[in-house]
Amino acid sequence: MPENTHTKILATVGPATATKEMLEKLVEAGADAFRFNFSHGTHEEHAERYQVVRDISDSHKRHISIIADMQGPKLRVGRFAKGKITLTAGQEFVLDLDEKLGDEHRVNLPHKEIFAAIKKGDTLLLNDGNIALEIVSCDDSHAVTRVKVGGELSDHKGVNLPNITLPISALTKKDKEDLEFALSLGVDWISLSFVQKAQDVKEARDIIGDRALIISKLEKPSAIEELEDIVKLSDAIMVARGDLGVECPIETVPVLQKRIVAACRKYAKPVIIATQMLESMINAPMPTRAEASDVATAVYDGADTVMLSAETAVGKYPAEAVAMMHKIISEVEQHSILCKCQGNCEIGECNSESKGITYAANELGKVLPNVAAIVTYTSSGFTTFSMARERPNLPILAITPSVKVARQLGIVWGVRSFINKDVFLSFDLIEEIAIRYVRECGYGKSGDYIISTAGFPLGKQGMTNLLHTIRIP
Repeated sequence: MPENTHTKILATVGPATATKEMLEKLVEAGADAFRFNFSHGTHEEHAERYQVVRDISDSHKRHISIIADMQGPKLRVGRFAKGKITLTAGQEFVLDLDEKLGDEHRVNLPHKEIFAAIKKGDTLLLNDGNIALEIVSCDDSHAVTRVKVGGELSDHKGVNLPNITLPISALTKKDKEDLEFALSLGVDWISLSFVQKAQDVKEARDIIGDRALIISKLEKPSAIEELEDIVKLSDAIMVARGDLGVECPIETVPVLQKRIVAACRKYAKPVIIATQMLESMINAPMPTRAEASDVATAVYDGADTVMLSAETAVGKYPAEAVAMMHKIISEVEQHSILCKCQGNCEIGECNSESKGITYAANELGKVLPNVAAIVTYTSSGFTTFSMARERPNLPILAITPSVKVARQLGIVWGVRSFINKDVFLSFDLIEEIAIRYVRECGYGKSGDYIISTAGFPLGKQGMTNLLHTIRIP
């Protein structure tokens, strides 16, 4: 059973992988977490798939993360009388609130918030950025545009507004209904789409509370402007390169990816790299060389998790895509250059006990001979998040009394989770429990050391203040 890489794999569940047989194949191929995309599927379908994943987790003794990805306020044009039209560069084209079927001259844009935010000279991008419209004039119910880049436009194609912050929440009415349903299932993470500002995360936190952790998807330039505030308020970040590459100049996306990963490392927040990682494997059994390099770059950058979208949701080769991603990760992580690349990341000053302890644990692991593993005792996950940020060249074992926390750690770099409540009742068991799990994993032998970190008193959340070495008898 693959669990021998530091970088985790997140697979999207869809029609191609909805059965227990296929989901089990993905786990056996190397999937550590599953994404349920609430843009598609019914609540009944998600509930059935949720239970299948939990059953597989139990049968394989794995703590697999489940992420519920909210649709967010998707902006789309209306419908056309003929289903589609062709726009020509230089022509005028009108967007309005009129619900009549569109034609070559106009179409419904059912989002009054857009008309409230746009102004003359702004650019709108349609159909994943393939069509560009410049605003010539506008009011609160329609906009006259000039086609800068033409092309085919069909029903319900998406609309992007680069560098425009819209006065809308990241959670729509549909999202709030989906959110409550997902939380009632017991999902581990909620992924917020269309995060524009830090306030969006605060609003979601008020609703979610401590029922799940929050992943903020960064896909808008306005989110980059508030990057550090959003990272600090979120529990994890997803680099959503699809819309990000439409909203921002595409040549800036690789730089933004590195910038976002660095910010997440600084604040000890897991980061997921998503979109088009092995896109060609939707229809082909092998990826392109460029795609293989893209996955490798994400690993070198220090991503906690890399994600497959359509490759596993609707692709012809879902298990092969997961297996290929696992092979690429394994190959990259075997080479010493990885430690140099990840070690160069700026993670800030050790201005707290927690940062100091985890930094010291990583440094101790470099100089103490024959260290088998690092064991973190955590009731909230905080201690383990902090340890993973250091990217030690050692296995990280997280011991927690909470099934919920063990599952949430499924997307965190280098971590294998174990549930044990006894040690949190008696500090005297801290060495015995650590030795037991390290040996079970096959990491240590007699005479090797284990480095452990914890918050003392054990069970106290949000603090890491204990560094301890253990000799395996």
